[in-house]
Amino acid sequence: MRTWRRSLEAAGVSQGALRGDYGEVARFMRRREPAGYLAVRLLVPAAHQPHALAGYAFASYTDDLCDRGTVQERVLRYDDWSAQVRTALASGGAGHPLLRAFLHTAADRGLPHRWIESYLDGARIDLDFTGFATEDDYQRYVERLTWPFLMITTGLAHQGGGSAEFAAGCRLFADAAQRTDFLTDLSEDLRDGRLYLPASDLERHGVTREDLEQGRDLPGVRALITATAATARATLREADVLMDHCPAEHRRLMRFVLDLHHQRLDTVTARGASVARRPVRDRPLRCLRLLAQGSPSQDADRTPVG
Repeated sequence: MRTWRRSLEAAGVSQGALRGDYGEVARFMRRREPAGYLAVRLLVPAAHQPHALAGYAFASYTDDLCDRGTVQERVLRYDDWSAQVRTALASGGAGHPLLRAFLHTAADRGLPHRWIESYLDGARIDLDFTGFATEDDYQRYVERLTWPFLMITTGLAHQGGGSAEFAAGCRLFADAAQRTDFLTDLSEDLRDGRLYLPASDLERHGVTREDLEQGRDLPGVRALITATAATARATLREADVLMDHCPAEHRRLMRFVLDLHHQRLDTVTARGASVARRPVRDRPLRCLRLLAQGSPSQDADRTPVG
Protein backbone atom coordinates (compact mmCIF):
# COMPACT_ATOMS: atom_id res chain seq x y z
CA MET A 1 0.00 0.00 0.00
CA ARG A 2 1.39 3.38 -0.98
CA THR A 3 1.45 6.22 1.52
CA TRP A 4 -1.47 8.65 1.35
CA ARG A 5 0.91 11.39 0.24
CA ARG A 6 2.07 9.33 -2.73
CA SER A 7 -1.53 8.50 -3.63
CA LEU A 8 -2.34 12.21 -3.68
CA GLU A 9 0.69 12.86 -5.87
CA ALA A 10 -0.36 10.08 -8.25
CA ALA A 11 -3.85 11.63 -8.44
CA GLY A 12 -2.38 15.03 -9.30
CA VAL A 13 -3.52 16.66 -6.04
CA SER A 14 -0.66 19.08 -5.60
CA GLN A 15 -2.15 22.16 -3.90
CA GLY A 16 -1.52 22.37 -0.16
CA ALA A 17 -5.07 23.39 0.79
CA LEU A 18 -6.60 20.75 -1.47
CA ARG A 19 -4.35 18.11 0.03
CA GLY A 20 -5.73 19.09 3.41
CA ASP A 21 -9.26 18.61 2.12
CA TYR A 22 -8.45 15.11 0.88
CA GLY A 23 -6.82 14.46 4.24
CA GLU A 24 -10.19 15.21 5.84
CA VAL A 25 -11.78 12.79 3.37
CA ALA A 26 -9.40 10.03 4.46
CA ARG A 27 -9.99 10.68 8.16
CA PHE A 28 -13.77 10.76 7.71
CA MET A 29 -13.81 7.47 5.81
CA ARG A 30 -11.45 5.74 8.27
CA ARG A 31 -13.86 6.60 11.09
CA ARG A 32 -17.14 5.91 9.29
CA GLU A 33 -16.29 2.99 6.98
CA PRO A 34 -12.97 1.44 8.05
CA ALA A 35 -13.51 -1.70 5.93
CA GLY A 36 -14.44 0.36 2.86
CA TYR A 37 -11.49 2.68 3.42
CA LEU A 38 -9.08 -0.24 3.67
CA ALA A 39 -10.59 -1.88 0.57
CA VAL A 40 -10.00 1.26 -1.51
CA ARG A 41 -6.47 1.65 -0.21
CA LEU A 42 -5.59 -1.99 -0.94
CA LEU A 43 -7.50 -2.76 -4.13
CA VAL A 44 -7.58 0.48 -6.15
CA PRO A 45 -4.56 1.99 -7.97
CA ALA A 46 -2.99 4.88 -6.08
CA ALA A 47 -4.05 7.50 -8.62
CA HIS A 48 -7.72 6.58 -8.16
CA GLN A 49 -7.81 6.24 -4.38
CA PRO A 50 -8.37 9.92 -3.43
CA HIS A 51 -11.21 10.23 -5.94
CA ALA A 52 -12.92 7.00 -4.88
CA LEU A 53 -12.82 8.04 -1.22
CA ALA A 54 -13.97 11.59 -1.98
CA GLY A 55 -17.11 10.27 -3.69
CA TYR A 56 -17.98 7.96 -0.83
CA ALA A 57 -17.23 10.64 1.77
CA PHE A 58 -19.55 13.17 0.13
CA ALA A 59 -22.40 10.69 -0.36
CA SER A 60 -22.02 9.21 3.13
CA TYR A 61 -21.85 12.61 4.82
CA THR A 62 -25.04 13.63 3.03
CA ASP A 63 -26.71 10.37 4.04
CA ASP A 64 -25.74 10.90 7.69
CA LEU A 65 -27.41 14.32 7.73
CA CYS A 66 -30.72 12.65 6.83
CA ASP A 67 -30.54 9.99 9.54
CA ARG A 68 -29.82 11.84 12.78
CA GLY A 69 -32.05 13.90 15.03
CA THR A 70 -35.72 14.84 14.87
CA VAL A 71 -37.48 15.35 11.54
CA GLN A 72 -37.30 19.11 12.00
CA GLU A 73 -33.60 18.98 12.80
CA ARG A 74 -32.89 16.76 9.81
CA VAL A 75 -34.86 18.99 7.44
CA LEU A 76 -33.13 22.19 8.59
CA ARG A 77 -29.69 20.58 8.47
CA TYR A 78 -30.27 18.97 5.10
CA ASP A 79 -31.75 22.09 3.49
CA ASP A 80 -28.66 24.04 4.52
CA TRP A 81 -26.33 21.35 3.16
CA SER A 82 -28.25 20.95 -0.09
CA ALA A 83 -28.09 24.71 -0.66
CA GLN A 84 -24.32 24.63 -0.03
CA VAL A 85 -23.83 21.83 -2.55
CA ARG A 86 -25.95 23.44 -5.25
CA THR A 87 -24.17 26.76 -4.77
CA ALA A 88 -20.82 24.97 -4.93
CA LEU A 89 -21.78 23.20 -8.17
CA ALA A 90 -22.69 26.55 -9.72
CA SER A 91 -19.72 28.53 -8.41
CA GLY A 92 -16.97 25.92 -8.20
CA GLY A 93 -16.15 26.90 -4.61
CA ALA A 94 -17.20 25.56 -1.21
CA GLY A 95 -16.59 26.08 2.48
CA HIS A 96 -16.66 22.46 3.61
CA PRO A 97 -13.50 20.34 3.08
CA LEU A 98 -15.38 17.17 2.06
CA LEU A 99 -17.39 19.17 -0.46
CA ARG A 100 -14.30 20.93 -1.84
CA ALA A 101 -12.57 17.57 -2.35
CA PHE A 102 -15.66 16.11 -4.00
CA LEU A 103 -15.99 19.10 -6.34
CA HIS A 104 -12.39 18.62 -7.44
CA THR A 105 -12.93 14.88 -7.91
CA ALA A 106 -16.19 15.38 -9.85
CA ALA A 107 -14.47 17.83 -12.18
CA ASP A 108 -11.37 15.67 -12.60
CA ARG A 109 -13.44 12.55 -13.37
CA GLY A 110 -16.03 14.37 -15.48
CA LEU A 111 -18.92 13.15 -13.32
CA PRO A 112 -22.22 14.35 -14.83
CA HIS A 113 -23.88 16.83 -12.48
CA ARG A 114 -27.27 15.24 -13.11
CA TRP A 115 -26.33 12.37 -10.81
CA ILE A 116 -25.39 14.77 -8.02
CA GLU A 117 -28.63 16.72 -8.48
CA SER A 118 -30.61 13.48 -8.54
CA TYR A 119 -28.99 12.31 -5.32
CA LEU A 120 -29.72 15.61 -3.58
CA ASP A 121 -33.36 15.39 -4.65
CA GLY A 122 -33.65 11.73 -3.67
CA ALA A 123 -32.02 12.15 -0.25
CA ARG A 124 -35.01 14.20 0.88
CA ILE A 125 -37.06 10.98 0.94
CA ASP A 126 -35.32 9.85 4.11
CA LEU A 127 -36.03 13.06 6.02
CA ASP A 128 -39.60 12.04 6.91
CA PHE A 129 -39.77 8.46 5.67
CA THR A 130 -43.06 6.70 6.48
CA GLY A 131 -42.53 3.31 4.85
CA PHE A 132 -43.28 1.45 1.61
CA ALA A 133 -46.73 0.13 0.87
CA THR A 134 -45.64 -1.97 -2.11
CA GLU A 135 -42.63 -3.25 -4.03
CA ASP A 136 -43.22 -0.47 -6.58
CA ASP A 137 -42.78 2.11 -3.81
CA TYR A 138 -39.50 0.47 -2.85
CA GLN A 139 -38.28 0.44 -6.45
CA ARG A 140 -39.01 4.16 -6.77
CA TYR A 141 -36.88 4.71 -3.67
CA VAL A 142 -33.99 2.81 -5.24
CA GLU A 143 -34.44 4.72 -8.49
CA ARG A 144 -34.43 8.14 -6.84
CA LEU A 145 -31.93 7.66 -4.02
CA THR A 146 -29.82 4.49 -4.03
CA TRP A 147 -29.00 4.46 -7.74
CA PRO A 148 -27.78 8.09 -7.80
CA PHE A 149 -25.74 7.34 -4.64
CA LEU A 150 -23.96 4.57 -6.53
CA MET A 151 -23.42 6.68 -9.62
CA ILE A 152 -21.62 9.41 -7.64
CA THR A 153 -19.43 6.81 -5.96
CA THR A 154 -18.94 3.77 -8.18
CA GLY A 155 -19.44 5.94 -11.27
CA LEU A 156 -16.17 7.71 -10.50
CA ALA A 157 -14.40 4.59 -11.74
CA HIS A 158 -15.18 5.82 -15.26
CA GLN A 159 -14.15 9.08 -16.83
CA GLY A 160 -17.45 10.77 -17.60
CA GLY A 161 -19.54 8.50 -15.36
CA GLY A 162 -19.55 5.37 -17.51
CA SER A 163 -21.65 3.80 -20.24
CA ALA A 164 -25.37 3.12 -20.26
CA GLU A 165 -24.56 -0.56 -19.67
CA PHE A 166 -22.48 0.32 -16.60
CA ALA A 167 -25.29 2.52 -15.26
CA ALA A 168 -27.78 -0.32 -15.78
CA GLY A 169 -25.51 -2.66 -13.83
CA CYS A 170 -25.31 -0.09 -11.04
CA ARG A 171 -29.12 0.02 -10.98
CA LEU A 172 -29.18 -3.73 -10.36
CA PHE A 173 -26.57 -3.49 -7.65
CA ALA A 174 -28.41 -0.55 -6.06
CA ASP A 175 -31.47 -2.74 -5.67
CA ALA A 176 -29.54 -5.71 -4.28
CA ALA A 177 -27.39 -3.65 -1.92
CA GLN A 178 -30.29 -1.61 -0.60
CA ARG A 179 -32.44 -4.66 0.14
CA THR A 180 -29.45 -6.26 1.85
CA ASP A 181 -28.90 -3.16 3.97
CA PHE A 182 -32.56 -3.13 5.02
CA LEU A 183 -32.06 -6.65 6.39
CA THR A 184 -28.72 -6.06 8.11
CA ASP A 185 -29.97 -2.84 9.72
CA LEU A 186 -33.52 -4.04 10.44
CA SER A 187 -33.23 -4.03 14.23
CA GLU A 188 -31.68 -0.56 14.37
CA ASP A 189 -34.22 0.89 11.94
CA LEU A 190 -37.06 -0.53 14.03
CA ARG A 191 -35.62 1.07 17.16
CA ASP A 192 -35.57 4.38 15.28
CA GLY A 193 -39.22 3.95 14.35
CA ARG A 194 -38.56 3.02 10.71
CA LEU A 195 -39.48 -0.07 8.75
CA TYR A 196 -38.13 -0.31 5.22
CA LEU A 197 -39.58 -3.69 4.24
CA PRO A 198 -42.69 -3.16 2.08
CA ALA A 199 -46.00 -3.63 3.91
CA SER A 200 -47.15 -5.91 1.09
CA ASP A 201 -44.29 -8.31 1.92
CA LEU A 202 -45.32 -8.44 5.58
CA GLU A 203 -48.93 -9.13 4.60
CA ARG A 204 -47.88 -11.91 2.21
CA HIS A 205 -46.18 -13.76 5.08
CA GLY A 206 -48.75 -12.93 7.76
CA VAL A 207 -46.33 -10.75 9.71
CA THR A 208 -47.17 -7.56 11.60
CA ARG A 209 -44.89 -4.66 12.35
CA GLU A 210 -45.29 -5.50 16.03
CA ASP A 211 -43.96 -9.00 15.34
CA LEU A 212 -40.75 -7.46 14.04
CA GLU A 213 -40.52 -4.78 16.71
CA GLN A 214 -40.89 -7.43 19.42
CA GLY A 215 -38.35 -9.69 17.72
CA ARG A 216 -40.74 -12.63 17.58
CA ASP A 217 -39.26 -15.83 16.16
CA LEU A 218 -42.30 -16.87 14.15
CA PRO A 219 -42.53 -19.00 10.99
CA GLY A 220 -43.87 -16.00 9.08
CA VAL A 221 -40.99 -13.78 10.21
CA ARG A 222 -38.46 -16.43 9.22
CA ALA A 223 -40.14 -16.81 5.84
CA LEU A 224 -40.17 -13.03 5.33
CA ILE A 225 -36.43 -12.74 6.06
CA THR A 226 -35.58 -15.75 3.89
CA ALA A 227 -37.66 -14.52 0.95
CA THR A 228 -36.27 -10.98 1.15
CA ALA A 229 -32.71 -12.31 1.27
CA ALA A 230 -33.39 -14.60 -1.69
CA THR A 231 -34.70 -11.69 -3.75
CA ALA A 232 -31.64 -9.62 -2.86
CA ARG A 233 -29.36 -12.57 -3.76
CA ALA A 234 -30.97 -13.07 -7.17
CA THR A 235 -30.55 -9.39 -8.05
CA LEU A 236 -27.00 -9.38 -6.70
CA ARG A 237 -26.13 -12.24 -9.05
CA GLU A 238 -27.56 -10.24 -11.94
CA ALA A 239 -25.44 -7.28 -10.84
CA ASP A 240 -22.32 -9.36 -11.52
CA VAL A 241 -22.64 -7.92 -15.04
CA LEU A 242 -20.80 -4.92 -13.60
CA MET A 243 -17.59 -6.92 -13.88
CA ASP A 244 -17.99 -6.76 -17.66
CA HIS A 245 -18.35 -2.96 -17.70
CA CYS A 246 -16.01 -1.93 -14.90
CA PRO A 247 -12.54 -0.55 -15.79
CA ALA A 248 -9.83 -3.12 -15.23
CA GLU A 249 -8.18 -1.07 -12.49
CA HIS A 250 -11.39 -1.11 -10.42
CA ARG A 251 -12.39 -4.75 -10.85
CA ARG A 252 -10.72 -5.93 -7.66
CA LEU A 253 -12.72 -3.42 -5.61
CA MET A 254 -15.93 -4.27 -7.45
CA ARG A 255 -15.36 -7.99 -6.85
CA PHE A 256 -14.80 -7.32 -3.16
CA VAL A 257 -17.98 -5.25 -2.85
CA LEU A 258 -20.12 -7.85 -4.62
CA ASP A 259 -18.63 -10.68 -2.56
CA LEU A 260 -19.10 -8.71 0.66
CA HIS A 261 -22.82 -8.39 -0.02
CA HIS A 262 -23.05 -12.12 -0.72
CA GLN A 263 -21.33 -12.68 2.61
CA ARG A 264 -23.81 -10.41 4.39
CA LEU A 265 -26.72 -12.29 2.86
CA ASP A 266 -25.18 -15.57 4.03
CA THR A 267 -25.20 -14.20 7.57
CA VAL A 268 -28.76 -12.86 7.30
CA THR A 269 -30.02 -16.21 6.03
CA ALA A 270 -28.25 -18.08 8.83
CA ARG A 271 -29.54 -15.66 11.47
CA GLY A 272 -33.17 -15.72 10.31
CA ALA A 273 -35.68 -13.96 12.57
CA SER A 274 -32.95 -12.79 14.96
CA VAL A 275 -31.97 -10.00 12.52
CA ALA A 276 -35.01 -8.13 13.92
CA ARG A 277 -33.44 -8.26 17.40
CA ARG A 278 -29.85 -7.30 16.68
CA PRO A 279 -28.05 -5.93 13.61
CA VAL A 280 -25.85 -7.90 11.26
CA ARG A 281 -22.27 -6.71 11.33
CA ASP A 282 -19.33 -7.66 9.14
CA ARG A 283 -16.82 -9.94 10.82
CA PRO A 284 -13.35 -8.40 10.55
CA LEU A 285 -11.56 -11.67 9.83
CA ARG A 286 -13.98 -12.61 7.05
CA CYS A 287 -13.59 -9.13 5.54
CA LEU A 288 -9.82 -9.49 5.67
CA ARG A 289 -10.11 -12.83 3.91
CA LEU A 290 -12.12 -11.22 1.11
CA LEU A 291 -9.59 -8.42 0.86
CA ALA A 292 -6.77 -10.94 0.61
CA GLN A 293 -8.64 -12.74 -2.18
CA GLY A 294 -8.88 -9.44 -4.05
CA SER A 295 -5.23 -8.53 -3.69
CA PRO A 296 -3.24 -7.95 -6.91
CA SER A 297 -1.66 -11.38 -6.65
CA GLN A 298 -5.08 -13.05 -6.87
CA ASP A 299 -7.47 -13.54 -9.80
CA ALA A 300 -9.67 -10.43 -9.89
CA ASP A 301 -12.42 -12.14 -11.87
CA ARG A 302 -13.39 -15.03 -9.58
CA THR A 303 -17.05 -15.90 -9.16
CA PRO A 304 -18.93 -14.39 -6.20
CA VAL A 305 -19.00 -15.93 -2.76
CA GLY A 306 -22.31 -17.65 -2.04
